[in-house]
Amino acid sequence: MIKIIRSTFAAVVLVLLTACGADDSSDSPAAGGAEAKPRIALVMKSLANEFFVNMASGAEAHQADHSEQYELLVNGIRNESDLAQQVNLVDQMIGSSVQAIVIAPADSRALVPVLARAVAAGIVVINIDNRLEPEVLAEYDLQIPFIGPSNLEGAKLVGDYVLQDLTSDSEVAILEGISSAFNSIQRRTGFEQAVAQANMQVVTLQSGDWDQTKAAQLTSAILSQYPGLDVILAANDNMALGAAAAVALAALDHKVTIAGFDNITAIHPLIEAGAVAATVDQFGDQLAVFGIEYALEIMASGAVLEDKETPLELITAASL
Repeated sequence: MIKIIRSTFAAVVLVLLTACGADDSSDSPAAGGAEAKPRIALVMKSLANEFFVNMASGAEAHQADHSEQYELLVNGIRNESDLAQQVNLVDQMIGSSVQAIVIAPADSRALVPVLARAVAAGIVVINIDNRLEPEVLAEYDLQIPFIGPSNLEGAKLVGDYVLQDLTSDSEVAILEGISSAFNSIQRRTGFEQAVAQANMQVVTLQSGDWDQTKAAQLTSAILSQYPGLDVILAANDNMALGAAAAVALAALDHKVTIAGFDNITAIHPLIEAGAVAATVDQFGDQLAVFGIEYALEIMASGAVLEDKETPLELITAASL
């Protein structure tokens, strides 16, 4: 009987000690810290584009300096137009139970439904680089803040610069990105405003889908149709690189002035050599950082969701 009582008492004590231990561990700083450390997903466009490689590097460097504040998951798609893959990436991040998604959407409309699912799951969503279409956001009753520059102002800035010393009868071609993307539309509009203000004519508007190879092919065709072409306004530097390659191969008897947008390092030698006149720096290596910092602010304080405009800078041979 004594042995039975002692065994029962020991078992009760063991249960109590185990329960106390479980309570203590749940209140430990390590456990609390793990719960308090959010996971942020960065979802970008094509990692074949130097602009997004720089964006990823900037975000990773920021996380390394703030590793005690958050974890970072970096994602990108194969090419700029692979919308299905980017939708799948967002769905994967929802399934991974991240607390925030910072996204540079490949399309301003097509990504809204999956981002609505993310918001419904309680995930903070921050839009960078390419603004989501406000009308589509309204259809889904969504408030997703945009962090980025005015693409229209940036395109107008570089357009004004490259057109300023040319005659009003100059022929201009515009290479836009993906036609449905908001930033492509804004850059095209900025170029068109610069051309109109200079009393010039846009002889052709073509979509290069942000791609260097396609831009080179388009430029070759444009030069065959318009051999007297004077200016090519490219909505990103990848397309400006393709246009410059095609112009060089054409061996024209006159200069074609080329402008880009993004300020990737690959464009610098062409600007220094005069093959490209100028580009616009939208500080791509910091865009994701701006989005991440805003996501952290919202999660910490419940800040009001507001758009934030980021800086632009004209880059020329003189500034390099």
